Amino acid sequence: MQCFRDDGIGCYYACDLKRDSKVAEYHLAQLNIVKMKFDIDAPELEDFFARFDEINALADGSPGFVWRLSIDDEDATAIDHFGPDYLVNMSVWEDVDSLHRYVYRSAHSEVMARRKQWFDHMLEAYSVLWWIPAGTVPIITQADERLQCLRHNGPTAEAFTFKQIFAAE
Repeated sequence: MQCFRDDGIGCYYACDLKRDSKVAEYHLAQLNIVKMKFDIDAPELEDFFARFDEINALADGSPGFVWRLSIDDEDATAIDHFGPDYLVNMSVWEDVDSLHRYVYRSAHSEVMARRKQWFDHMLEAYSVLWWIPAGTVPIITQADERLQCLRHNGPTAEAFTFKQIFAAE
């Protein structure tokens, strides 16, 4: 495979983009970060990581899924852009409804219900949504900029949440 984009953390490969995605002008990008309460290898996180591959596969097979951040065909747990105690999830979806269904109406919600066992409560925004041109993928620095925008300005067309959604422009 040929790397078509390298943000200094890892390469994004052309096959990472689902080929059967609907043709649309914009897709929805999302970033979600969590701060682990324990070291990544701690037994307290075993239940979380036991479902990690299953939940990622569920996302990959969900209607409307386009792309998920991975490093050299592995999960994104090695990304420490936000610090060594943080896990990063970044993905692209065809639309808000597809992502919402996956997050809140699939087995993913079972894992979310237990997040307080594994992750610290974060006082600042830890999840952000934004629109990107279809056929592109975000890089981690862009996602961080969107998260900072949300933290400083609240929801805007550039960075928003499920609670206040903005249309693609």
